[in-house]
Amino acid sequence: MSQTMPGKPMPDPSPETRPYWDGLAEGRLMLQRCAECGRIRHYPQPMCPSCHSMAADWVEASGEATVHSWTVAHHPFHAAFRAELPYVLVTADLPEGVRLLAQLRDATAEALRPGRKLRIGFEANEAGLTLPVLRLAGA
Repeated sequence: MSQTMPGKPMPDPSPETRPYWDGLAEGRLMLQRCAECGRIRHYPQPMCPSCHSMAADWVEASGEATVHSWTVAHHPFHAAFRAELPYVLVTADLPEGVRLLAQLRDATAEALRPGRKLRIGFEANEAGLTLPVLRLAGA
């Protein structure tokens, strides 16, 4: 008896997060900003954690980042990711004051160190959504 490999879990864009997903599709990382106090937040949320306002607008991230930390995944959190193992997940500090978690591309964990400069890239997935990825700056 053969088993069918389950598909990867995919993000489910909502009307509230549509500017984020549309920006990624255009090759831009859009960050949500509180329209009242100006605090930038990521991931998109309905309410500002600082002033509790529900009003938000969007700003484009610079595309720059630095390594905060990383981990190498050797065991998939979902069976559909088994073929990609191992992969490197990087938590990156953005100059806008938020962090981004994304997979590292075109490098290995040995090239990383805290504070190393990165750049944000974009990759379409099999569901037609574009996701952010991280690459070494200057590479």
